[in-house]
Amino acid sequence: MAYFENVNEIKYEGPKSSNPLAFKYYNPDEVVGGNRMEDIFRFSVAYWHTFTMDGSDPFGHGNMIRPWDKYTGMDLAKARVEAAFEFFEKLNIPYFCFHDVDIAPEGSNLRETYKNLDEIVAMIKEYMKTSKTKLLWNTANLFSHPRYVHGAATAVNADVFAYAAAKVKKGLEIAKELGAENYVFWGGREGYETLLNTDMKLELDNLGRFLHLAVDYAKEIGFSGQFLIEPKPKEPTKHQYDFDVATALAFLQNYGLKDYFKFNIEANHATLAGHTFEHELRVARINGMLGSVDANQGDPLLGWDTDEFPTDLYSTTLAMYEILQNGGLGKGGLNFDAKVRRGSFEPEDLFYAHIAGMDSFAIGLKVAKRLIDDRVLESFIEERYSSYHYGIGKDIVEGKVDFHKLEEYALQLGDIQNSSGRTERLKSTINQYLLSVLSE
Repeated sequence: MAYFENVNEIKYEGPKSSNPLAFKYYNPDEVVGGNRMEDIFRFSVAYWHTFTMDGSDPFGHGNMIRPWDKYTGMDLAKARVEAAFEFFEKLNIPYFCFHDVDIAPEGSNLRETYKNLDEIVAMIKEYMKTSKTKLLWNTANLFSHPRYVHGAATAVNADVFAYAAAKVKKGLEIAKELGAENYVFWGGREGYETLLNTDMKLELDNLGRFLHLAVDYAKEIGFSGQFLIEPKPKEPTKHQYDFDVATALAFLQNYGLKDYFKFNIEANHATLAGHTFEHELRVARINGMLGSVDANQGDPLLGWDTDEFPTDLYSTTLAMYEILQNGGLGKGGLNFDAKVRRGSFEPEDLFYAHIAGMDSFAIGLKVAKRLIDDRVLESFIEERYSSYHYGIGKDIVEGKVDFHKLEEYALQLGDIQNSSGRTERLKSTINQYLLSVLSE
């Protein structure tokens, strides 16, 4: 059956189109910087927000109208697969992502859970044979079930550690079977509420052990996908161990895991950590650790993870600037870890939301490419740091000084003259480039 009867294939019609079910700026075949847009972005649909989210919140019951929700249990799981691949085809999207519990319900025990997963994975694999849509990444949900109340890899109960390991083992097997290009580890409840009852050292050590076990098993079964860590500072725990890129990078370095992992950066997680999206992307990039992106945005008036579809053009521009400077995302992509608002409850709203996000990143790509081509920011930054290109500055960079030499130099200085950072001028210039793209 058709689940989206009122929607045909979404096509590019250009910025002058008044068709809400058409791309205005995202043209998958348009070449930017020598690469097709589709190949640059590697857009992905998040299975959980798009096909399982029901619109419920702490103050209200689910209200989403979803044609497949008339089913239950495994019948519902199968209907979601049918709906998903119809959605992928009509959106013409190259990738999707899922947690294990998104695609199949947990059983009364682990063996039954495995059985449910095997049945749905076989169905997905069959659909993938005739679909262009591939699996960007999958992961295990190690946070929703009550067993994870105190964490998973960092749980106080060794039985939970073992159960979580079994779920990841199965997840890696599924990743290999479906050809996943990455596998994600999101900490979920890997953190603490209070230090009064927490052995932080043991929990961190166990998390390191858990990830090493995952690396070992991936090698054992020949899974060659990229491992990704997705940082988040809070929610659901008060303080999570993968707080931000810098914190997670230090953890990976400390436990000898840096060579096996990169980061999956989520925009809304960055803002919850008190950073901008582009900050987290740059910290990952300059350390050679930028792997993939969960594309969404938060609401500046709300202090939690709202997972809105990305429509802030300034943010998408600065994000694409970092991604282009990174040389792209390699095996990663831009996954819409975003959900429609509770008031947008009709099936067609899922298409409107993805179109908005894809168009927003297409605009950001074009602006970022022109900024880079014209060396707008690079030229200014090079001039701003020009004192390190000669004299004492060059000696500092080349390691030819000590405190004695620096003191001798400083004693001869008169008044030190600094130059303006020109923040407002640079922002105005970005606005100019943005408006130029939009006016075409």
